[in-house]
Amino acid sequence: MIVVTGATGSVGRHVTAGLLAQGHKVRALTRDPARASIPWQAEVVRGDLSQPDDLGDALRGARAVYLMAMGGAPRRFAELAERCGVERIVVLSTSDVLDDVERRPDAVAEAHAAFEHAVARTGMRWTFLRPNEFAGNSLHWAPQIMAGDVVRAPYPLARTAPIHERDIAAVAVLALTQDGHHGAKYVLTGPRAITHADQLDLIGAAIGRTLRMEEIPADQAREQMTRYAPPAIVEAVLGRLAAVVHQPSTPTDTVERVTGRPPYSFADWAREHAADFRSSPATLASTSPVDT
Repeated sequence: MIVVTGATGSVGRHVTAGLLAQGHKVRALTRDPARASIPWQAEVVRGDLSQPDDLGDALRGARAVYLMAMGGAPRRFAELAERCGVERIVVLSTSDVLDDVERRPDAVAEAHAAFEHAVARTGMRWTFLRPNEFAGNSLHWAPQIMAGDVVRAPYPLARTAPIHERDIAAVAVLALTQDGHHGAKYVLTGPRAITHADQLDLIGAAIGRTLRMEEIPADQAREQMTRYAPPAIVEAVLGRLAAVVHQPSTPTDTVERVTGRPPYSFADWAREHAADFRSSPATLASTSPVDT
């Protein structure tokens, strides 16, 4: 049995599907089973990573766990998983986590590093996945694209190497089911670094429209973003975007080395998700890039 946390999220749903396709038994953890869209072959259980003490039943009998670094109680979860007999754990972290530094660059990196450290202190075989920017983060532009041809956003020249969530999941499935990944810290990126303005152009090509990005000041973006995200998270996101304007993200070959195939491009992702930029806001809400 393999437990997948965040099984309805942008990565977790692909991890679930990949494991089921290989014939593995999957226990899908979600906060709201009644609303979850999970393949019938999986065992669906209710669970919240912010309350790890209640997850004993979900973890018992599992040999491996796919863990989102969320919930705020990394040590309690890691210790519980080990007590329940979990042998292997794959943690979805972030490329913002840097090794051999005294201080993390921001609150997001600090929170993810806490999960990595908690898991590394156990006797479980672990693998850390450190993706660059998710391609799915661009879904936040969808309401503006539905409303017109201009997207107003900060740092249009921020240059990242956005990764398709399917590629993250493909590496996760292999690390969960095959030997040879213990102790690996995989930095996962798309095939090349592109600006946010480039991303918008590729979305426009996928939906047959000419779109344009108009830069807004960071302070204006901060004011908008703090309406729905904690200030520490907002500062981390804006700080990261500002940094990669002058020091672009560096693509890695990790996906190809691990899976044996090249990673999907952002253009691939945009074509696959074209409908998300044409649908109504209510429909879009069900396709949020945030794992839940």
